[in-house]
Amino acid sequence: MEENRNVPAELQQMLSDACWIGKSLFERNKTSGSSANMSFRYQDHIYITAGGGCFGRLTADSFAVTDLDGAVQNDRKPSKELPLHLAMYQKPGNPVAAVIHVHSFYATLWSCLPHEEDRDDVIPSYTPYLGMKLGKVRLVPYAKPGSEELFSAFRERMGEGNGYLLAHHGPVTGGAGLLDAFYGLEELEESARIAWELRKEGEALRI
Repeated sequence: MEENRNVPAELQQMLSDACWIGKSLFERNKTSGSSANMSFRYQDHIYITAGGGCFGRLTADSFAVTDLDGAVQNDRKPSKELPLHLAMYQKPGNPVAAVIHVHSFYATLWSCLPHEEDRDDVIPSYTPYLGMKLGKVRLVPYAKPGSEELFSAFRERMGEGNGYLLAHHGPVTGGAGLLDAFYGLEELEESARIAWELRKEGEALRI
């Protein structure tokens, strides 16, 4: 990202990281079209990808800016799923500073299966890395994307961890920073891929 002398160096780095993450996810088919959203907190503001944006074309101007209650502070319209992000930032005792939501292939496949007994730990721990990077992943019941029903269900399902799987929709991860949220998302998707492949071969033991 080209340096802007009017933007603090810390914020420039965050915007640069966000653009890199978006491009990396898009180029590796972890998201497509305009179907993803990402945000980070800088001081008392939330920077979130604008509605209709594409992760493959993010620039420093691709972000809407809101206050911590979601009131828009610039001329960009935020993603319609801003309330999901705000819920993560507003959860008491949870120092989340970045949130990423995509519709990655294997996590979305896994979200379409019935999960009646493992809603608080929906991704099997066949390797130790999901627990190391993210922790347990909670399932959120289906509601229409962008709806108040979805936001309410998400808030009700929030727990101690920062990993969620929206049923028939896709994953949401939070982290102490953008790269932390990104690494958690990567591990969630990889764990879902492993779980899906093992499901085809027969159930394996969890760690």
